[in-house]
Amino acid sequence: MFTDYSLITEEAKVWIYPSSRKFYPNELEGIENKIKTFVEIWKSDDENFKASYKFLYNRFIILVADDENSPLTNADIDTSVSFILGLQQEYEIELLDKMNACFKQGEYVQYKDLKDFKKLLKNKAVTAKTIIFDNLITTKLDFENNWEIPIEESWYNRYL
Repeated sequence: MFTDYSLITEEAKVWIYPSSRKFYPNELEGIENKIKTFVEIWKSDDENFKASYKFLYNRFIILVADDENSPLTNADIDTSVSFILGLQQEYEIELLDKMNACFKQGEYVQYKDLKDFKKLLKNKAVTAKTIIFDNLITTKLDFENNWEIPIEESWYNRYL
């Protein structure tokens, strides 16, 4: 059942899907409607299940599921991954590639594969202070406190 994000507990599970490109202005309303509709019907037969989403920087899809009173099954997770796979195909984007780096350059969010990101670090095009998105976090608490952090404070710091 769709629940306002602010009402979801800090222990809720989070999945972050970074898009390989920014969504175009003519795609924004459609993609957000699809995400909200999915969250509304995801486990809709379970009145104890609470889920929400965020769609940030026209690039990140964040699904949030409070499964404290209604545990998620493998089938429930498979349903969400199938939804994401459908979006990938429809919008011709990559959402499931976790071997990439998303970081801020000024007001823009950049998406680079890890090999290219390492080159940027080597060439000092990005620094230890550059804000990076840690898309591997798994809880709402971590999302709110540790998603956008300097590279030096992230797991990417091993490449500095």
